[in-house]
Amino acid sequence: MVLGRDEADTVLQAQTSQKKTQVRRAAFASAIGTTIEWYDFFLYNTAAALIFPQLFFPASSSYAGAMQSFATYAVGFAARPVGAAIFGYWGDRIGRKTTLVVTLLMMGIASGVVGVLPGAATIGIAAPLILVTLRLIQGIAIGGEWSGSVLLAMEWGDQRKRGLLGSFAQIGVPVGLVLGTGGMTLLSALLPEEAFDSWGWRLPFLASLLLVAVGLVIRLRILETPMFARVVAQQRTSRSPVADAVKHHWREILLSAGLRFSEQMPFYLYTSYVLVYVVAEHGYSKTFVLNAVLLGAAVELALILWFSQLSDRIGRKRVYLTGAVLTGLLAFPYFAVLKNGGEVLIFVAIVVSMIPHAMQYGPQAALIGESFPTHLRYGGAGLGYQLASVFAGGPAPLLATWLLHTTGTPYSISAYVVLSAVVTIVCVALLKDRSRADITDDAVYRR
Repeated sequence: MVLGRDEADTVLQAQTSQKKTQVRRAAFASAIGTTIEWYDFFLYNTAAALIFPQLFFPASSSYAGAMQSFATYAVGFAARPVGAAIFGYWGDRIGRKTTLVVTLLMMGIASGVVGVLPGAATIGIAAPLILVTLRLIQGIAIGGEWSGSVLLAMEWGDQRKRGLLGSFAQIGVPVGLVLGTGGMTLLSALLPEEAFDSWGWRLPFLASLLLVAVGLVIRLRILETPMFARVVAQQRTSRSPVADAVKHHWREILLSAGLRFSEQMPFYLYTSYVLVYVVAEHGYSKTFVLNAVLLGAAVELALILWFSQLSDRIGRKRVYLTGAVLTGLLAFPYFAVLKNGGEVLIFVAIVVSMIPHAMQYGPQAALIGESFPTHLRYGGAGLGYQLASVFAGGPAPLLATWLLHTTGTPYSISAYVVLSAVVTIVCVALLKDRSRADITDDAVYRR
């Protein structure tokens, strides 16, 4: 539904009397929505590492199958900026709420179809082609989801707590990882390996349809954010919000993308590629690695909220830069443990790797969202956030597989992680810290 000027005035009046209730609902809806989206996304990540090479690329060697599977994984990341542009336009034109309902439906339906998709042995080459198409749909949905979920909470609550409020969308990642990876872990532990590989892995994908129904009920009860309703009431919406964001805030978009490198790229190595490396190189069970990732996600869940709240007190950049530096410092020790350590050390390393990620991912929502004016925030923040997916998150497992195969040493991957930390440190240093700026006034951002 398009939000007109009269409707916007009505929304603003209702928001004044219901603000406390709406703030709670917005925070909850933000967390629940991203949890469902990332649950679906991480299910695919886990299946791409453990199931898809044999199911959809059975004629390939182990190395080629992993490369092909991670290539379909990367496709979803390449589609994210497209989703950010499409839904950024509508999010800054008709509102955050309506746009988020559409992204949730897209993600849930695509995941449900993955759960019933036959393998290559049944329908031949059509199987991987359909898989890639579904991954594209998932990527477009995720691309439009993030900024809307962040803004839903940020634009409703106390502006002195933007870091904490924005992080409610971020906790959807570890919660989704816990649910998605937890479901796979439980099934892989309870079912015989043959049953898990043939049909057990499909159950969590089908369960996503139930989660989507819950998410829709919650999101439909939320009013439009006061900041965007005020923009509509004052007739200040942009006719071409994405184009205007690129034209007037290209610097912020590029820096937002760059600051994500040391957060996103290592994260997908540590939660997806590690499943292949530890199982293949050391012979540990899938359940062992999944349990380590699961505990790490649970630890990160608590730390995201804490570091986000800390960023409200001491500034986003200070917390974020600390996390980026730690990511670079831990890169070589991490892979040294994976290569030479025993079971206990490897388990601890996987869990500890989540800490510097939490230091960055928690404050990140506010750090990026604060960099754009209200009428361009959905598209601008979304483009900045999702562009990193093309260069950092998406290619990471693919490049890591290639680096290990080419060099024969995991330390080449460590160097790759250090490079990502350097990019992030430079970009964060160049981005203005608006932790305490008034983001309700577009004049703050006008040139």
